[in-house]
Amino acid sequence: MKNHMKRLFISLILLALLLTSSFQNLSTVRGETEDVNYFIKSTVTYANPSRNINVWNFTEDDRTISLFMNNTWQTVELVNSTLSFEETKNDDDGNSIAVLQFPKPVLSPGKNVSFTVWYRIVSKPRTIPDISENESGNLTNIPSNIVDEYTREEGPWQTGNQALQGLASALKGSETKVLTIVKNFVAWINENVFYPEGRHENPYYPSETYTRLKGDCDDQAMLLVTLCRIVGIPSYLQIGCIYLPKRPLDNASFWDGHVSLVERRIGWHGWAVVYVPPWDWLPVDLTYVYEGLGDPLNAIKHGAVTEQDTIQYMDVTHTDYVASSLEARAFLTENGFNVYVEDEMIEEVPTVTVEPWLPLVFLALMVFLVAMSFLIFRRWTKENVRKV
Repeated sequence: MKNHMKRLFISLILLALLLTSSFQNLSTVRGETEDVNYFIKSTVTYANPSRNINVWNFTEDDRTISLFMNNTWQTVELVNSTLSFEETKNDDDGNSIAVLQFPKPVLSPGKNVSFTVWYRIVSKPRTIPDISENESGNLTNIPSNIVDEYTREEGPWQTGNQALQGLASALKGSETKVLTIVKNFVAWINENVFYPEGRHENPYYPSETYTRLKGDCDDQAMLLVTLCRIVGIPSYLQIGCIYLPKRPLDNASFWDGHVSLVERRIGWHGWAVVYVPPWDWLPVDLTYVYEGLGDPLNAIKHGAVTEQDTIQYMDVTHTDYVASSLEARAFLTENGFNVYVEDEMIEEVPTVTVEPWLPLVFLALMVFLVAMSFLIFRRWTKENVRKV
């Protein structure tokens, strides 16, 4: 009886303590099916060194920022900008963009101009269809208007390149199922194209990636897009960013020191988007796959964008992504201008709204438990005294 009463007394006290800690931890609990909120802060500085003799005449492209995407996987709002908007519109690839109003139309030697923008992002739970090769549609099942729009030879998509045509034809063979053809392309790129160490300063055209047999995320994605377009599978490139809370501060300089980049808890990434009937558009990731590419279909099932910590930024469907990068490098290096970019991604700590009466209920329950413990202990003590 003595041991039983002591255990009951201790149990009541532990229960009271457990309830207290649970109440305190309510604000840090997040279910797997809930939204995840982030902030992205981006600061860009254009600088014209004092030793320079050139004047930077700003173009609309210099003053343009992307506004990210809004779709079933995410909602993005530009919550603050240090410069006001001149207008918002869509670019040639259909991305939502904003043109900023700069203080002056030119940047003289010894001057600089900076702007900072803040985005708030609600990243929603996302699902990928349960795909299988047996259930895949054929090339003839793809709507003709989508084929016409997303298989053209334009921008970086070198569908007329003979070497790439030969590769695509050999990998496709007589296969007609779209998912199987994409799987064959993914398997070949994974086995033959290697991710380079360190950064390379400009993206490669698909023919360069094929010739060099190396390329980073967007290089490999662009090669896949080109192979798909050659055989009539609609596809394009998508760019996004990934929240990396454990990643060390990344500070890089490239284009002969004319561009400096600082990244805090953020990494930029690229993947392909491919039309596969009957599931329509599917993301295909060649370099950031959580389950690995032992099964090439994991490029679709477990790519980075299937997780909530990846945010979709922009599509590259028609414009020449590679040429734009090369032109930007030539402009900065030939004119002696500098660009400094700082990107930071912050997770918004989730909170739980607690009804005002709930703390009183917990407090009353704790008082009751402590009182019961005291009465039980007192009764146990008196009984033992009588026995003595």
